[in-house]
Amino acid sequence: MSSHPLGNKKSRIIVIGAGIGGLTAGALLARRGHSVLIVDQALVPGGCASSFRRQDFIFDVGATQVAGLEPGGIHHRIFSELDIDLPQATLCDPACAVYLPGETTPVNVWSEPQKWQQERQRQFPGSEPFWQLIAALFQASWEFQKRNPVLPPRHLWDFLQLMKAIRPDTLITIPYTLLTVGDALRIYGLAKDRRLRTFLDLQLKLYSQVSAQETALLYAATALSISQKPQGLFHLQGSMQVLSDRLVQALKRDGGQLLMRHTAEQIQVENGKATAVVIRDQKTKKVWIEPADQVIANVTVQNLVQLLGDKVPRGYKRRVQKLPTPSSAFVVYLGVDESAIPAQCPPHLQFLYDASGPIGENNSLFVSVSRPGDGRAPTKKATIIASSFVDPHQWWCTEDYQGLKKKYTEDAIARLAQFFYLKPETIIHVEAATPRTFARYTARYQGIVGGIGQRISTFGPFGFANRTPIKHLWLVGDSTHPGEGTAGVSYSALTVVRQIEAQLYS
Repeated sequence: MSSHPLGNKKSRIIVIGAGIGGLTAGALLARRGHSVLIVDQALVPGGCASSFRRQDFIFDVGATQVAGLEPGGIHHRIFSELDIDLPQATLCDPACAVYLPGETTPVNVWSEPQKWQQERQRQFPGSEPFWQLIAALFQASWEFQKRNPVLPPRHLWDFLQLMKAIRPDTLITIPYTLLTVGDALRIYGLAKDRRLRTFLDLQLKLYSQVSAQETALLYAATALSISQKPQGLFHLQGSMQVLSDRLVQALKRDGGQLLMRHTAEQIQVENGKATAVVIRDQKTKKVWIEPADQVIANVTVQNLVQLLGDKVPRGYKRRVQKLPTPSSAFVVYLGVDESAIPAQCPPHLQFLYDASGPIGENNSLFVSVSRPGDGRAPTKKATIIASSFVDPHQWWCTEDYQGLKKKYTEDAIARLAQFFYLKPETIIHVEAATPRTFARYTARYQGIVGGIGQRISTFGPFGFANRTPIKHLWLVGDSTHPGEGTAGVSYSALTVVRQIEAQLYS
């Protein structure tokens, strides 16, 4: 086990949830010599970035692409500190092929900046000043982020880290802090460009959970630019599970423990400080109280409120209750013959359909397709994963759950068949997941995914902090860093590790 250079103030740390955020925080703290226990109610670690096998197919549960693998990227930084190898991956180029309603030629989001600039100028004439603003804001925000600010600050130490990260190049972002993408489109005379707005709505919904009209402009700058070099989105060899597996290896190598099929039932609080976690072994039904110096919750804010029970501060509870209804997802997983996949098919596609139907809040599908030899399908076979955001409410209130699930599945396959060759002879396996499925396997409140919508009121300085109102209780995951997938939750974990160690060694 490695030791911290200050070497004496070691903590017993319990992490609730073995998603990427929880595993990253636990592995980093174990690497620094702390006693770490991670508990999760699921069968396998990884949360929404885990995978499952059916026959000879491997399907990614939710997340299907990764940012932050490039030198200096968040995964590169964390894996370097943990002294473990980054997984093999290929750059997604295009990062996404977006098919707008009634169109057969996609908008390709290329990884080469110049190629993407040419594409958008051709696809959206007159919009280049808007895109130049997005690029400038992203560059300033990216440099700011690399200096490890803590947002939102909830402590003097947090505030000092924020001040250290601010440079003259950060100042360009200040006038845009309270603007949305909709505001920027109006400024540049593009508000009536319906095709551009449709494209932006589709892309931003994947990350911000809300439309371009509502998405915070500074957040959108990152979401719309992260797929271009020197950053990029990557397709992992094997499956998304490889990220979790390597973090688990690092955790155990450095003395940390991982208990799967164990449920955290309550966070105990005394005198405003988290002191223990009540844990249930799902197999033996044994319940015990595990004392802790620090508790890290890799859960949704809604789950955190439930774990705290009557110990949750009133203001925090009210804020969570007032959040707009979050989104969940309907996902269909297909194992198919390779003949179902068109030639030169990109790994990620997005479709928006004209016709009304049950699919999703905005009638769209985000689709991920396996690549030959990537480990997800046998030779001459492939996987197709198609997801759409849905309101979780209808899935919990319906009197005919199986009928609704069947309707969504059939409709999704019919839509996909407009692009893929999907016939009884090419479809080998069909499976679907609903908000109820996600709730069952991840324990996330109502099966919600993707985090909190990135409106002005919940973005960056106005969002939920890693540092909760309860002392020694920390929040990681997509409630604090939503919409950026494994990169965002990993950054939240790194921030919490820094905060805990600053508290211990100050």
